[in-house]
Amino acid sequence: MNSAHELSILMDTLRDLHRAGPSKAAMATLTRTRGSTFRRPGTRMLIFDDGRVVCELSGGCPQRDIVARAQEAIAAGKPRLVRYNAESGLDVLIEMGCGGELEVLLEPLLASDDTAFIDTVSRCLDQRHPMRMATLFALDDAAVAPRRLIWNQHGILHDSLHEPALLDTIVAQILEHDAHRASTHTWPSAQGRADVLIEHIAPPHALFVIGSSAAARALLPLASALGWQTTLVDQDPVRLRATDLPQGLHTVCAAPATLLQALSLDEHSSVVVMTHNLEQDIAYLEALKNAPVAYIGALGSRDRVARMRGNHLLSGLRLHAPAGLDIGSETPEEIALAIAGEIMAVINRRNGGPLRNNNGALHG
Repeated sequence: MNSAHELSILMDTLRDLHRAGPSKAAMATLTRTRGSTFRRPGTRMLIFDDGRVVCELSGGCPQRDIVARAQEAIAAGKPRLVRYNAESGLDVLIEMGCGGELEVLLEPLLASDDTAFIDTVSRCLDQRHPMRMATLFALDDAAVAPRRLIWNQHGILHDSLHEPALLDTIVAQILEHDAHRASTHTWPSAQGRADVLIEHIAPPHALFVIGSSAAARALLPLASALGWQTTLVDQDPVRLRATDLPQGLHTVCAAPATLLQALSLDEHSSVVVMTHNLEQDIAYLEALKNAPVAYIGALGSRDRVARMRGNHLLSGLRLHAPAGLDIGSETPEEIALAIAGEIMAVINRRNGGPLRNNNGALHG
């Protein structure tokens, strides 16, 4: 799937696509992959008829071929499925050198109705509501104009499937297998065997950095570059007005006693406490004991962290301290990199070890 940063760029581009009138573009979506591939199902790239791309898939030979085929789909005004496997696109597979196979949906976006689903997705992301999206893109192995179903805990939000029986099958399947990884399934429908891409779309990760230390200031731009919604928290308003903070940074002035009321925390957010004052750190961490977040970290030496863990006020808190992966970091920028890496590992359910020791999927 696309990263939070990629998704934000893609959504903005799609919202603007038809504002100035008709536009000739196509969306390329990876629908199936097997083996070692550069990206996973659900990853998207936007291609214009002049060859410009938004959110590159790989930048290499498969992308060049996908762009060329997308331009053909735009000219024809019809969706198409492109497969790169032992039977087709073999030359591209050989150039890729990764040993995988993939299937790509090329969807022309020539009218405003083609991107109508984007408003629903954008609204959910703005409200920080996770959602599921089902895209029917093929019937009996032939590409069709995609039809989509979007729903979350509040019910169905967008439905262009208009096929109740298939809708019930999709929802039942998702409830039974609550996987976060995108995948394509084949189910019977009133019009034939339907290929349906199922995706879990979560809001952008939100990072709350408490404290205005040098490491905190180094973490802010890195988190923003990753597409995370980043907020700096401090109880001193003067520090929040420092001139060396990133332009447009969201700041919140909050003491430990008012922290939970001041922040909008959810399961797609992380908090790193780094005030460099032990008593303040403990007070903030105590306030976070019941916060519904993915990650809570604190900066400190082994001795300082031991004093945190030994404090009865923090009993039961699942704390990542010292925060960060063991990469030998020393400078504020290196510490920021180590912390961001650990947060990514936690939210992606990885252990953060070397890729050479990983026998599973390398990415995503």
